[in-house]
Amino acid sequence: MFRPRRMRISPAIRNLVRETILTPQDFIYPVFIVAGENVEEEISSMPNCYHLSVDRAVEWARKISAAGIPAVEIFGLPEYKDEIGSSAWDMNSPVQRAISAIKKSVPELAIIGDVCLCQYTTHGHCGKLDGNYVDNDATLELLQKVAVSQSEAGADIIAPSDMMDGRILAIRSALDSNGFKNVAIMSYSAKYASGYYAPFRDAADSAPQFGDRKQYQMDCANVIEALKEVDLDVDEGADIIMIKPALAYLDVVAKVKERIDLPLAVYNVSGEYAMVKSAARNGWIDEKRIVLENLTSMKRAGANMIITYHALDAARWLNES
Repeated sequence: MFRPRRMRISPAIRNLVRETILTPQDFIYPVFIVAGENVEEEISSMPNCYHLSVDRAVEWARKISAAGIPAVEIFGLPEYKDEIGSSAWDMNSPVQRAISAIKKSVPELAIIGDVCLCQYTTHGHCGKLDGNYVDNDATLELLQKVAVSQSEAGADIIAPSDMMDGRILAIRSALDSNGFKNVAIMSYSAKYASGYYAPFRDAADSAPQFGDRKQYQMDCANVIEALKEVDLDVDEGADIIMIKPALAYLDVVAKVKERIDLPLAVYNVSGEYAMVKSAARNGWIDEKRIVLENLTSMKRAGANMIITYHALDAARWLNES
């Protein structure tokens, strides 16, 4: 009689036969940059996550790298907003200054620049408006400016999160023609119109001033559409494919993994994070156990890298084990 329990009988044997190994090298840590100096303010809806000025972000980057985490993704709150989000490509904006400062001080850390316009526009949508409609093709020109500016600042990877059609091809063309052929593109290929983003919109001050983003972000019911989006981004030159959110879309992650031979990322988003932190603070769950189980499930589904606000805690727990 075959007894599968033989392979579960002790920690040593379980470690020998474990199929999915989670390490700090799997993580990307999101960082929120604000103007000013010596700023480290906790985000109320995201415990243990902070708005950081550039100087404090450099300190955090050193801590992140020392934990064995190989990359950060930079988000920012601008000093000014306008209808087209022009501060998103201003080289004096907090994001561009943070990218440059971190690259200079912690060169071993890979830097990912988030390319979107929502937190930079007065209306909070991810592109240039034509009435109440986000003009897809007019937005592409603005995204090109953002991508080039972040590359000039020192970003290693550009991550467009806007969900405009054709933006990967447009950004690849702009990067190549401006001398940034070695800057990679991590595409938010299947970004769903999700309720899990609410704490992030508090963190990034990016809630839309009217309507919602369902005209350009994906319907949560659709997976065939996600595969089509992925195929388009692969054809247009994406180097890394991303699915966002993670936990409620692991079926999509698994299907995409079967379909492509590019690296696959997932974003363990703010709502997923906040729910775990809230339950843990109320004593309802074992935070360490739940976090590591959730992150392992993402890697088991096929993710090669996980963008997560849990990264520093998870790295510490894994390094201690």
